[in-house]
Amino acid sequence: MAKGDSWENQQLLLSHLFINSVRRKMMNVAPSQLKPGCLLLNDVKGKSNQPIIPKGTVLTEEHIKFLQAFLVKNVNVSEEVVTGETFIPKNKQNGNDKLEELGKRGYVPSFEEHYLAVIHEFKKHFTSWQNYMPLNMPEMRKLLVPLIKRVDELKENIYRLQKNVTLEDYFYHHCITVGLLSAFLAKQTGYLEHEWTQVGLAGTLSDTGMAKLDKEMLNKDTSLTYQEMKKVKNHPTYSYRLIEKSPIITQAVKLAVLQHHERMDGSGYPLGLNGNKVHPYARIIAVCDTFHAMTNKRYYKNKKSPFSALDDLDKEQFLGLDPSFVHTFIKSIAYLSIGAKVRLSDQSIAEIVFIEDKQPTKPMVKLENNGEIIPLKNRTDLHISEIFLAEEVEFIKK
Repeated sequence: MAKGDSWENQQLLLSHLFINSVRRKMMNVAPSQLKPGCLLLNDVKGKSNQPIIPKGTVLTEEHIKFLQAFLVKNVNVSEEVVTGETFIPKNKQNGNDKLEELGKRGYVPSFEEHYLAVIHEFKKHFTSWQNYMPLNMPEMRKLLVPLIKRVDELKENIYRLQKNVTLEDYFYHHCITVGLLSAFLAKQTGYLEHEWTQVGLAGTLSDTGMAKLDKEMLNKDTSLTYQEMKKVKNHPTYSYRLIEKSPIITQAVKLAVLQHHERMDGSGYPLGLNGNKVHPYARIIAVCDTFHAMTNKRYYKNKKSPFSALDDLDKEQFLGLDPSFVHTFIKSIAYLSIGAKVRLSDQSIAEIVFIEDKQPTKPMVKLENNGEIIPLKNRTDLHISEIFLAEEVEFIKK
């Protein structure tokens, strides 16, 4: 488009291009493959099913960042960009390509890139176990340990990881994130590196035995039946069987995998152990497993906000968890949110400004609209319903 074209002429040209492009082949691509000038052929809709970017929009760099920030998986665009040239999508790397980049020319991927690459590879391994292939522990250590050792970076990424989870891939995210959270909690508790790395490894491996269950059960869109639940309760044993003969992991890891659903009050499974009979590694994993399951949407269950989940961890229904690990976890996760923008249950936007040691799930917040400071411990009618990422805050302000 020439610089001298009037706004009206530019719109006519765009409109003409849009009408013509609809008749051509539509391209379905990921936001990471887009470039400025791509023409959107379908509305991009938000959670309320309202268009957040309407069809016919010529995408800018800002639009593309917006799509990535809100984790839009794919969009339909014209095979031609606005200048009339053929649109060639950027190459979309698979997880294996990203992992290979770790050693190339000193390139270090972001924590999020590394995490997503591990998810991709873990999913492939899990599929092989479903097809009766053995678990290759050297390969699993090579895949998982480098990410677990980046656990300090989890602090600024913990809420970001949650945004990556889809219903279809929830299980794989659950395995990897439980491992990371378990390593994080073990480190916060005072374990040394060689120990918290082992805890993280055990956390990730704890659900591998789910590969031995019917595939339909993993993504079932309704609650499990009594008979299905009985089968699911065998998965810690199956997970243990996959790793029990491996000489390169410790007995503590193997016990943690077997016992991660045991409870301090004896109400857990598969053995009904109680108290100190449950290995400390398993007790750590139990806390992290419960938290992650609560904070992610499932086919049959809505997710809770992180603060609601932390609040629930502290309530009587979870007495089966080790209270010392629960307390450390709640404090550690809550403190990560200081300075974060949140949405309250009355839809107002606020910033977390202070966390109290005695009531970490009821922080002080400052309202965006008038600067008022509200101690949530004094407001039983108000709670945090959503935590925003930094890039989401920019679009909220607009």
